[in-house]
Amino acid sequence: MRNRIILALCFLCFACQLSWSQEDTEKKDAKEKTKEESVLKVMDTVNANAEKKVIDPLSPSRAAFYSAVLPGLGQAYNKKYWKIPIVYAALGTGIYFYIDNNNKYNRYRRAYKQRLAGIKDEFSLVVTDANALIDAQEFYQRNRDLSLLLTVIAYVLNIVDANVDAHLLQFNVSDDLSLRPHIDQNEIDFNRNLGLTLNFKF
Repeated sequence: MRNRIILALCFLCFACQLSWSQEDTEKKDAKEKTKEESVLKVMDTVNANAEKKVIDPLSPSRAAFYSAVLPGLGQAYNKKYWKIPIVYAALGTGIYFYIDNNNKYNRYRRAYKQRLAGIKDEFSLVVTDANALIDAQEFYQRNRDLSLLLTVIAYVLNIVDANVDAHLLQFNVSDDLSLRPHIDQNEIDFNRNLGLTLNFKF
């Protein structure tokens, strides 16, 4: 009788433990599924005592999207605030030269049309040849197109910079793996030799 009571109590404790464990596991599984969908945990394989580093695999694409929507926003997302003025300076310079060259192109074009119509234009005292007006139009048109191209390149570089920077933020930089310049003195003739030292600590 006594053995049956002890056996029943052991079975009851075991069943309670399993039921509590099942509830905790279900709650943890639900939380981990939602968290693991957007975040990967990577453990440093070199240093087993190191904390787990959280890596968001969507971070680079999110930074690129932010920079595509509003230039400089991806750099702010990556917390590289010093790059934002550079982005706007590059885009602003390109836009300024595009507008300036477009205005000058339109001035010379208007003057050429007026000259063909026999009307006095603003360059009639300065430029006497109609071919010079055509050359000026072509010059400013080429510069306008080049300014537009450089502005588009600056915009694309803004997106690429945000994407690459977000990738590099997740890169494992540690003193355990380092490449340093090394100066060694030759013991025979006392000449100095330059080289690189690769250090790998584990």
